[in-house]
Amino acid sequence: MSIRRTALETLTEITDKGAYANLTLKEALRGLEERDAKWVSAAVYTTLGHLLYIDHVIAAYTKGSIKPQIRGILRLGVCQVLYMGVPDSAACNESVKLAKEIGKGPLSGFVNGVMRNICRNKDNPPPLPGEPVKRLSIQYSYPEYLVKEYMGQYGAGFTEAMLSAMSDPGCMTVRAQYPYTSEQLEKALEERSIGFSRGRIVEDAFKLEKGLDVTKEPLFTEGRITVQSESAMLVCRALEPKEGMHILDVCAAPGGKSAYMASLTQGGAVIDSWELHAHRAELMKRTFERLGVTANVKVMDGTVRHPELYGKYDAVLIDAPCSGLGVPGKPDARYAKTDAIIDEIAGIQKKLLDACADYVKPGGVLIYATCTISKRENEEQAKAFMERNGCFEKGELSGCLPKDMWKRLYEGFMLQLFPHTDGTEGFFLAKMIRR
Repeated sequence: MSIRRTALETLTEITDKGAYANLTLKEALRGLEERDAKWVSAAVYTTLGHLLYIDHVIAAYTKGSIKPQIRGILRLGVCQVLYMGVPDSAACNESVKLAKEIGKGPLSGFVNGVMRNICRNKDNPPPLPGEPVKRLSIQYSYPEYLVKEYMGQYGAGFTEAMLSAMSDPGCMTVRAQYPYTSEQLEKALEERSIGFSRGRIVEDAFKLEKGLDVTKEPLFTEGRITVQSESAMLVCRALEPKEGMHILDVCAAPGGKSAYMASLTQGGAVIDSWELHAHRAELMKRTFERLGVTANVKVMDGTVRHPELYGKYDAVLIDAPCSGLGVPGKPDARYAKTDAIIDEIAGIQKKLLDACADYVKPGGVLIYATCTISKRENEEQAKAFMERNGCFEKGELSGCLPKDMWKRLYEGFMLQLFPHTDGTEGFFLAKMIRR
């Protein structure tokens, strides 16, 4: 099977059948050589990231409905021409070959004609709609309902800047794991001539300027470093973990936050790490083994109340399941999540907050976090929780932030990060203290 057919079948599973991109790609790439795997992954994710605009271009040169497989071939072909630097002739020829390879030879002439028309006119693209919501939806490949919601929440200019930044997956961010130090990591990267910048919000974050295959890096395999976003590190610092604390990480897989809290306390905290799904709990155990972390991994449903645990923990972290719409590297999420699904997710978040709040002892900390930018899941969720629970008060977040970010806090206890203003994923956190 050609790599383009692999990309086509993978893309079809995601766009037409609702499969998760990361899981589908993982299976599709099994057995491929590294170079081929990188190409397939890039083709699929780049197509997904620009899907609505690609469809807009295709629609300008076609009439009526297009068979799903032919539509997929055209999507991949246009992606190669507009975003991957593939020469026009090669993209056209390979698209025709792909149509024949999947048994659609009679339609290869149609594919050839559409592709050549698009290539001839790529410097004169079809105009975008004048209406702002429709324009931004197509230009940045976000569903209209999301664009409308963001414009209502943040304004048109802010929304466009945010959506533009979301098209960039960003660089890999790593950190040291105790007893390895940030100073040692900095020296190791310099010795390897790997360019980096330190985090603006969390100094432990090292943003790498070029790709690093961590699976082949001894620093990674030996458990001295791990991949983690700067925003995820910030959440752990906001919790203020200290030696002797008993900490609950409710939705803990794949384990990065539990591991960082263990690192910050030099292994001196007792950490309980819960995960709903058994296979993800096993993944977390392997992560902890690699990093030398001691934590109590349990398969637990955080929405189910456990009265025997009431008042047991000094700190509880709820990195809640969410729409994932703040993560640039997951373009499929924006198409899979409907308005109704986001409301359903918000309901689960509410259950998690209400169930786990009772586990916090008086004077203890409750952190609520998501990797999304929807106020329904973020600010509105945290404020509603505070209104329901008079035994909690607003926690102070300024201590874990640079001074120039203090003005960004909502009511002192909430923070929303954005890719275009902070160089991070879209991320939210709220800090509450039990009276």
